Amino acid sequence: MQTYIVLDLEWNQCATGKEASVPGLPFEIIEIGAVKLDENFSKISTFRRIIRPVVYEKLHFRVLEVVNLGVKELRQSGCTFNQACSEFFDWCYMEGEKPIFCTWGEMDLPQLERNMTYFNVDSPLPYPLLYYDIQKLYTMHTEGHHKTAAPLDKAVDELDIIDDGGFHSAVNDALYTAQVMQRIDMHKLRPYMSLDCYRLPASAEEEIYLVFPDYSKYVSRAYDSKEECFAEKTTKDMLCYRCNRLLRKTVGWFSSNQRLYHCVAYCPEHGFLKGKLRVRHTDDDKVYVVKTIKMVSEAKAKAVSDYRDEIKSRKKK
Repeated sequence: MQTYIVLDLEWNQCATGKEASVPGLPFEIIEIGAVKLDENFSKISTFRRIIRPVVYEKLHFRVLEVVNLGVKELRQSGCTFNQACSEFFDWCYMEGEKPIFCTWGEMDLPQLERNMTYFNVDSPLPYPLLYYDIQKLYTMHTEGHHKTAAPLDKAVDELDIIDDGGFHSAVNDALYTAQVMQRIDMHKLRPYMSLDCYRLPASAEEEIYLVFPDYSKYVSRAYDSKEECFAEKTTKDMLCYRCNRLLRKTVGWFSSNQRLYHCVAYCPEHGFLKGKLRVRHTDDDKVYVVKTIKMVSEAKAKAVSDYRDEIKSRKKK
């Protein structure tokens, strides 16, 4: 049976600052909340576990400000992370269910996997891990009304969802996210899955290339340096995702900040395509890229060219 697991997490961090954080664990999960929906997005059941922190036992002041949990409750009612994970995945995968995970934003699944790595929890999650970022889908649903991603409380207000439990409780936020899903056209937005990049391709053969209705996405394997990554032809190639043609670039890759690169290419059959290449770092300081390619108008292609010329002009001054 197809199900949807709407997941939300609350986590703690080092109370004395980022510099004193444990390597590989910037955030320690203290609550797992989730809602299970059926194939029609109707609620089946909920899940909640409070987790007793063992790495960052003192709550950071910012966590105390927003999370509806106290140190006493965590110590008295909290279970171990390993126990919470075991019970959570048993609930997710019971009776042969095939869950698709859904989150508000893109942070929860990587933090769950990062905690699983630290505490040596075997992962039942599929690879590659595709999921629904409901925050992104809500932005698409509003058709440009929001220039930046809306926070959950704003979406709840705009959709007239009753706020009857407060925010920053994992299970409450999961319930709100599930209600957002029930109010937007998930069937129309179904093709727009997101890709979790915590686990990267181990080889060139495993590199990920996904095609969506109006753009494509490529995720590389990890390299020791950006120079090594950029030396690979596949990193900088531009392919038309409609006809799979290797394209000639009309505007070569350029950047103003060394983390985000742009280019324009031309397909004789489908017109101009804009490439966007994001340079990202893994926890062990390796480098990989996420490349997206999208059809654009001639006017937008020219705007990218003008932006490149502006950057060149600035560098000459």
